[in-house]
Order: sequence, then C-alpha cells, then structure tokens
Amino acid sequence: MNIPAHAPLHLLHTAAVGTLATHARQPEGFPYPSVLPFAPDPQHRPTILVSRLAEHTHNLHADPRAGFLAVDAPDGDVLSGQRVTLLGTFEPIDPTPEVVQRYLRYHPDAERYLVLGDFTFWAMRLERLRYIGGFGAMGWLDGAELDLLPPLAFDEENALIAQFAGHAEGIHLLGADRYGADLKVNGVRSRFVFDDAKLNIGNLRAALEDCMQRYAN
Repeated sequence: MNIPAHAPLHLLHTAAVGTLATHARQPEGFPYPSVLPFAPDPQHRPTILVSRLAEHTHNLHADPRAGFLAVDAPDGDVLSGQRVTLLGTFEPIDPTPEVVQRYLRYHPDAERYLVLGDFTFWAMRLERLRYIGGFGAMGWLDGAELDLLPPLAFDEENALIAQFAGHAEGIHLLGADRYGADLKVNGVRSRFVFDDAKLNIGNLRAALEDCMQRYAN
C-alpha cells in the first residue's frame, strides 16, 4: 500500500459527481451503475439525493450494499487521474435542516427536487475503499481509516460559513473540515488542502483566513 496522506479523503471533496453501483433486482444479480451528484458529509462519506421512483433507489431498498466511484481527471486522462472506489451500505437519513442546508451549498440546483417531495437523502456507511492515484500510488483502506479524528459538528461548521460569508468577492465557502476547505471560486468548485490537520477551531479559523487571502490574491 502506498497512498498519499488523506488523498482519498480530499478526492471525495473534489469530485462533485460519482457512480453508484447497486444490485439490480431485474435482471437479478447484475450490477446496476448510475451517475449522480453527491456531497461529502462531515465524515467525508457520500450523501446522495435520490428519487423514490429511481431504479437505484428501489435496488437500495432491496439490498443496501453498494459500490461508489469518485474520479478526478481534470485533463480527461482517467488512467492518470485519481479515483477511489468505496464499498459499503447506503442508509436513508432524515432531511434535517442541517443536512438539507449542507447539501444545497454543494448543489443549489437540487432545491427544485426537494420541493417535489419524493426525493430522499441517503448516506454511505463505509466498509472498505480502494484508492488509485497514479502509478505506484494505490491500496486498500478500512472505512474507519479514512479519518481518525472527530468530525466538525454542524453548528461549528455553520459558524465558520457565516463568519467567512462575503469575505472575498466571488469566493464562497461550501464546507470545512479538519483537513481542508471546499470552495466555489467564480462558480468553479475547488478544494483547498491544509498543511496539516487542524485539531481545534482556532487553528481551523486561521487556516480558513489564509485560504481566503490566497484565493483573493
């Protein structure tokens, strides 16, 4: 195993779209892949918003075991890019105000689906993952190894979002964690990676201040 530190974690914050592979009911036993947007939750797991009528949703109700693939290949060369395959089970989660608010920061267009009333949130309970970051940089990890630190609470993250709102023109903070920040810069999604993990809110706030200054310049 030769995986750069936290590379799979950052990839899950970089990619906006993933491939969900469920177990087909008809024809039974076949993998059923579908492409859909996702947002990382505070534990970096994919959160998806799916229609109750969708085939993959019916599949998950019958068998919640699934695979999920996220890829970052900005130059179009998939084999030289980063990708991570997650294995685990998807579980429906309550659409609390915090869950809805966080997802809509990453995917604001999804609000039109929420008003329809038949869309539900699901999050992945991660068992194992395989990361490939190019030649010689690949390996397996147990799900618990993705992040050994406690996640930020919703109220902590929301306080940081509010503090840095309007901090710099064209820069919007979508989410923050102990390892980096998810931004939208002039409409383009970006991940800012911290030099090291921020173990307290004071250090995290200082890292975000540095992040905003760098992008503003």
